[in-house]
Amino acid sequence: MYQQPPKAITDMVDAAVLPRVSVASNGQWLLMMSVQEMPGIAELAQPELRLAGLRLNPRTNGPSRTTYLTDLRLRRLPDGRELPVQGLPAKARISEVTWSPDNTKVAFTHTTANHIELWVVDVASASARLMPNLFLNSVFGSSFQWLPDSHTLLARAIVGGRGEAPVINPVPMGPIVQENAGKKAAARTYQDLLRSPGDEKLFDYYAAAQLVKVDLQLGRMQPLGDPGIIQSAVASPNGQFVLVKSRQRPYSYTLPVSSFPEQVKVLSLEGLVVKVLAESPLADNLPTSFDAVPTGAREHGWRDDVPATVYWVEAQDGGNPKAPTAIREKLFTLASPFENAPQELAALPLRFRSISWGTATLALVEGYRWSDRKEMTWLLNPTTKATPAVLFSRSSQDTYSDPGTPFEVRNAAGRYVLATDAKSEKLYFVGAGASAQGERPFVDELDVKTRKTERWWQSAAPYYEVPVTILDVARRELLTRRESAQENPNYFLREVRKQKLTALTRFANPYAALGPLTKQVLKYQRADGVELTANLYLPPNYAKETGPLPTLMEAYPVEFKDRKNAGQVKGSPYAFTRVSWGSPIFWVTQGYAVLQATSIPIVGEGTQEPNDTYTEQLVASAKAAIDEGARLGVVDPKRVAVMGHSYGAFMTANLLAHSTLFRAGIARSGAYNRTLTPFGFQAEERTYWEAPAVYNQMSPFAFANQIKAPLLLIHGEADNNSGTFPLQTERFYSALKGHGATARYVVLPFEAHGYAARESILHMLWEMNTWLNQYVKSPPALGAATPPAPKQGSTN
Repeated sequence: MYQQPPKAITDMVDAAVLPRVSVASNGQWLLMMSVQEMPGIAELAQPELRLAGLRLNPRTNGPSRTTYLTDLRLRRLPDGRELPVQGLPAKARISEVTWSPDNTKVAFTHTTANHIELWVVDVASASARLMPNLFLNSVFGSSFQWLPDSHTLLARAIVGGRGEAPVINPVPMGPIVQENAGKKAAARTYQDLLRSPGDEKLFDYYAAAQLVKVDLQLGRMQPLGDPGIIQSAVASPNGQFVLVKSRQRPYSYTLPVSSFPEQVKVLSLEGLVVKVLAESPLADNLPTSFDAVPTGAREHGWRDDVPATVYWVEAQDGGNPKAPTAIREKLFTLASPFENAPQELAALPLRFRSISWGTATLALVEGYRWSDRKEMTWLLNPTTKATPAVLFSRSSQDTYSDPGTPFEVRNAAGRYVLATDAKSEKLYFVGAGASAQGERPFVDELDVKTRKTERWWQSAAPYYEVPVTILDVARRELLTRRESAQENPNYFLREVRKQKLTALTRFANPYAALGPLTKQVLKYQRADGVELTANLYLPPNYAKETGPLPTLMEAYPVEFKDRKNAGQVKGSPYAFTRVSWGSPIFWVTQGYAVLQATSIPIVGEGTQEPNDTYTEQLVASAKAAIDEGARLGVVDPKRVAVMGHSYGAFMTANLLAHSTLFRAGIARSGAYNRTLTPFGFQAEERTYWEAPAVYNQMSPFAFANQIKAPLLLIHGEADNNSGTFPLQTERFYSALKGHGATARYVVLPFEAHGYAARESILHMLWEMNTWLNQYVKSPPALGAATPPAPKQGSTN
């Protein structure tokens, strides 16, 4: 039977979800979108197929797990007049909301019980209408795209006349055989893979799509090209061509669809093949390094700033980042009519990450190297093809030096390009503004020639204000989301030059009944001098004379290559506390102190890898947090529990195995035996055979006999995360039980790596609350059947 936690926790779970917003690129409309309430377990229990790394609903031919929108409202800017969208489908389940290039329409999908429909909203009249007789195939997401004329859409539809789904005979025709003839084909662990010829037939049936051109003015549809396993189809900026990426056989039983053979081609808008750009084989021979890539052309896309030019990159190191070479990638382009030889645009010393197109003379290219977390941004002149000039060079883990994200605007074709001034000499960056005082989001203007930066605006205490978009570069007008520790987020028009702030929304505080949450950002050091932080939450109306409290600590370890970066402050003390389903903050309502987002950096500088001393750093970080809370007089060091999800669950089990700091632990959806993820995990690139001692030392399964504190294990039955198969928890629980540990194993039916159903989440919280009350809040007396009180700081 599903259970429910105390009412205060249930009320927080059921608190209203704040609407999402989307802004028209002309800055004249704000689209507000209501989010569905938490789904029931009956919705998760609908049919689901798990094929080639995908999870789909065979009834709808779309994803089986989606958070839908339920209502749309248009608000005119800046006067704030609100127009509810009329004619929406009853009991709407809306997704893929997309503005037309000219902002006169909004298209979206609606998922019914049996198919996925395409709807279009006319903005002027705020009315919606259905595109009849069109059933979308959304197994790969993003099932449609606007063409630049704003009255034509390109959609991926279910193949007409495909007949009934294949009926798979449960009686096998013979064994399933996989064979390798001496070829190195290392692969990480993946979920939901193809397992049989029957699965292949089902994959072909549900993944196959037909491209369709939908003309809203003429009210007609036209098929383009042949059906296929079309993963993406993107029209050129001039709307005359379509870049199509399709997956082909042979399929793999050890890799997901993203590694299947791929064909990349250009079609005309009449559906004729203009150019086949690439035929890539099954990507089953990549090195295990994180920045390893296939050989040959990859990352095909359109230049967003010109009518019809394709770009792609090709590795110059055989796809192996450990191969010594001065040039690691080359960037190529090919313009329509795609008959000439490709043109080399740039040569990069790092692995290509992304490119932002701007003008004929300005683009930004980003590259990275995993081994030392280095990332670079180059200025590129697409016309002269001069050697790219370094704009930024930094560690990806150094948040204090992050220059922000280049701001992009939609051009007339509806494509995002760099926002610049008239001379293409200025760029604009929006950043989080991480600092030792917490995050202070900002907007910067960068002069490309002088490389000097002018800060337009930056968030200031006591508010945490995030730029959502720049509405007008010349007038310096921003749309921002503003909040404080006690005020929930709302949207504002900020006119920087006029120093004027206008509220656009007035969403109510979803936790008003709870009273103010007290949040304090703690800063302290662990024994080796690494700076640490944690968010401390105390019960409402807590008074210091109350004394130290039972405490729940939550954390998620992160690997670093530089101890200075490891100690940087994350988040903001002024951000409003929004409590998600997996949060530990619920327990302030039950009289606990909560240490949330407790920093657990795992540092390995130079040639040392972070995980070489994983357990030592883990215990030292946890001890430092408990000591700091005890120093403040709010944490009772004899009544502390630790919890974590996924890699945090792995951390929890290791802390109980290698220390006696905690009364109890709660581990959700984790992995506990690293020999079952032998080709790398999390940020660990080395294989088990390269670092067996590290894998063994980091596996709490190997130390199950040392775990004495009570441990609650929770796992979703249908976990879809790479590496955290439910078998991990099942076998770990068996090991604990075999050694007489106090443990409980809870399986949540139909739940994936993240939990979704209201019944599941409330029951999970009930399990956690019961466990904490039994073993932490009022722990058994010393000498009882359960473990004695731990001695702070001792290790095994």
